[in-house]
Amino acid sequence: MAWQAAVAGWLGSWHGRAAAAAAQQRLAAAWQLGGRQFIGEIGFTAGVKSGGHPDAVDANSWHPGHALEVPTRAHGLLADAGGALLAVARRPGDWLLRWRPGHAAAQWHWIEDDRHLNGHVLAYPADARLWTTETDLETGAGLLGVRDALTLEKQAEWPTHGMDPHQLVVLPEAIGRYPAGSILVANGGIATRPETGRTRHRIDTMDSSLVVLAADDGRLLGQWRLADRHLGIRHLAWDPVHRCIGIALQAEHPDPAARQQAPVLAIWNGQSLRIASAQPPLAGYGGDIAAWPEGGFVVSAPRADTLARFDGSGQWRTSLPFRGAYALTATRSGCWVAGQPDVLDARQRRSIAAPAASAAEAPDARWQWDNHWIALALTVPQA
Repeated sequence: MAWQAAVAGWLGSWHGRAAAAAAQQRLAAAWQLGGRQFIGEIGFTAGVKSGGHPDAVDANSWHPGHALEVPTRAHGLLADAGGALLAVARRPGDWLLRWRPGHAAAQWHWIEDDRHLNGHVLAYPADARLWTTETDLETGAGLLGVRDALTLEKQAEWPTHGMDPHQLVVLPEAIGRYPAGSILVANGGIATRPETGRTRHRIDTMDSSLVVLAADDGRLLGQWRLADRHLGIRHLAWDPVHRCIGIALQAEHPDPAARQQAPVLAIWNGQSLRIASAQPPLAGYGGDIAAWPEGGFVVSAPRADTLARFDGSGQWRTSLPFRGAYALTATRSGCWVAGQPDVLDARQRRSIAAPAASAAEAPDARWQWDNHWIALALTVPQA
């Protein structure tokens, strides 16, 4: 179609427009456009104040950068030490890839027929290994795939002691009796079947949990569950100020009223798992989570068109309305939130619009961000 060629030209022309910018904050993102799926970069044109300090970046628009079309929706993204991006298909997924922006070829890996990928990947230590959350299609058991970081080939599988494992993070420092380098995995706890994809089954037996695994051999070090078994543990973020893990929750209550009122955040401090307090109704769905630069957490609530901010104890502090709020990432220079289709700078509390030219270049295309993105480099010109 004609608009597809226009979109390709729009994506490819970004670097020329961005070159004139005073500063450039880049994010890696996944998106849908005109029925097609992409991963790639976006960047914020910015003016730099206060002698060029990164905290003073003042973005006024965003632009798409290098992009790669993928066969199905992407979910989790990761930047490796060499500057390449790793991306995983949304669950139930069958592909994992490594791609260097600006290069035509990507390194693809397709999962075995009796497994599916659950959307997230982790590199540790120092990019020597990759871990992917997976499901055994025959038993429904959750697995951690241990992979060679260069070839993406699986070397081992470790149980996650639950079903439907989703995001995973590594502890950057010791918390309580759990050493630095331990791996935390969010078991969503919902049964699915290969023939029905993402359809939930047996919500009455839902068993969500947070587990801590040893990075050397996968042995179980600890496991926690919430008292409300209809709260699904999904996404994780580390707060270095309060030295705790924030967990974005997704409610599965059969009662719509209970689901509407359900909390979207829990806090784990190495000893206990507790839900947020004083939170207003947010439709019970925490889409993504990030640590606020000064401490505490922000959780996107896309079904309530809201970004919610909590302190390090899980106390709700404020909400910021934003249509379609979903993907989150926080840096020293901003907290960026994906909307539909604009971007929110949560620290400045203002929306950052797409370039006006995009509507003319691709009038029939509808830009739709996917669930996660990550911050890349901030480029500040030399004086």
